[in-house]
Amino acid sequence: MRQVLIPQRLADLPRELPSGRIVTLSGETMGTTWSVRYVEATGLTENIVAEAVETALDQVVQQMSTWLEDSAINRFNHAAPDTEMTVPAEFAAVLSKALAVAAQTDGCFDPTLGNLVNLWGFGPRQAQELPPTQASVDEALRESGWKRLQFDPVRRALKQPGKLALDFSGIAKGFGVDQVAAALRQHGVQHYLVEVGGEFYGHGIKPNGQPWWVALERTPEASMLDDYVVAVHGLGLATSGDYRRYFEHHGRRYAHTIDPQTGWPVARPPVSVSVLATSCMEADAFATALTVMGLERGLAYAQTHDIAALFTIETQAGKTSLVQQASPKLQEMLQ
Repeated sequence: MRQVLIPQRLADLPRELPSGRIVTLSGETMGTTWSVRYVEATGLTENIVAEAVETALDQVVQQMSTWLEDSAINRFNHAAPDTEMTVPAEFAAVLSKALAVAAQTDGCFDPTLGNLVNLWGFGPRQAQELPPTQASVDEALRESGWKRLQFDPVRRALKQPGKLALDFSGIAKGFGVDQVAAALRQHGVQHYLVEVGGEFYGHGIKPNGQPWWVALERTPEASMLDDYVVAVHGLGLATSGDYRRYFEHHGRRYAHTIDPQTGWPVARPPVSVSVLATSCMEADAFATALTVMGLERGLAYAQTHDIAALFTIETQAGKTSLVQQASPKLQEMLQ
């Protein structure tokens, strides 16, 4: 059954329909793909738009990819203890939001888990086939922790406390989506839909008067569940799922979302958590945090903090039965 979500912001859509055709562009970035659909603007060529999109995404990669040896994040991660560095403005914006969400979620979102991400084989190192020892997890956990960071957002000054490794994999892709949207606006594009690796931000409408419809992501096993579609206007959409990156050992799945409290992959996480927010960066971070919290705590948090979220969970081990639960904020959008 199809469930249609209409956000309140849809009321401020432009009264006049845009003219022009819809242009579709695509490419690769961050180990995944990107796509942009937009209503063409007068005097703006596809090459100009494509270059603007790729420049915005390349900037995120250069600053925040742990796969790039000379990225800003790796320069910090490999710095000696007590080294202070000035980070780029975009890096500072992502770190500021990451630390704010860390504080708001009591550390369920933590951008300082780079050592643990690598230890479990979910970083740029070789994929893991066996769980690490508890001793190595404990050591990496001691080296982590967002409260260890010394960051002055005004001066954009970041100090390495020693052996701490940042990892922005739970927020950088969403920021990349927002950066592409900002680049489109700067070039005069008012009606567009941006997607990077299954995360979205949309604004405006199509020439036929329809909004940009996006389906909330479902796993193949969840195909029998309700199909949620949302009109994204001034909204970002991100989904966190345990089915993307994982390895199995002795019948247990170890997925890529690390619990900052234990240093281990989240035990029995939701199959997926989709979040709608005013920015894709925020949706990205909160989708990760709610995954760490799990259904009961995550749903309560979403209700208290007015977050639009959809949880897909298994009712029995082995995904024999999947169900969906929507937060009150998401339910308000149902039509």
